[in-house]
Amino acid sequence: QVQLVESGGGLVQAGGSLRLSCVASGRSFIPYAMGWFRQAPGKEREFVAAISRSGGITYYADSVKGRFTISRDNAKYTVYLQMNSLNPDDTAVYYCGKDDAEIPRGTAYYYDSWGQGTQVTVSS
Repeated sequence: QVQLVESGGGLVQAGGSLRLSCVASGRSFIPYAMGWFRQAPGKEREFVAAISRSGGITYYADSVKGRFTISRDNAKYTVYLQMNSLNPDDTAVYYCGKDDAEIPRGTAYYYDSWGQGTQVTVSS
């Protein structure tokens, strides 16, 4: 069983940046595609970004394309989400999850081992 722990959230002004981290422990981290999702109050969990096992393939929601970058360091069992040009619509709890598929997918249904999440709040 893989355990995931997210960190790096916080309060930032619009236009600012944050870098989220998701550290894995337990079973081998390398065979899994990984994804970031977010959930705002009263809304469903939505896809943000995903990355393949090797890191060679990335996939983004249209709402974050060009502003967010997902990356991974398999030697450190860590996935990152660099978030730039943040705006209030990005306010949510951000979660990472793993996908058993080789190519990342954009639906929460395919992910598991969710962490506890990290809160991102963007003030206007």
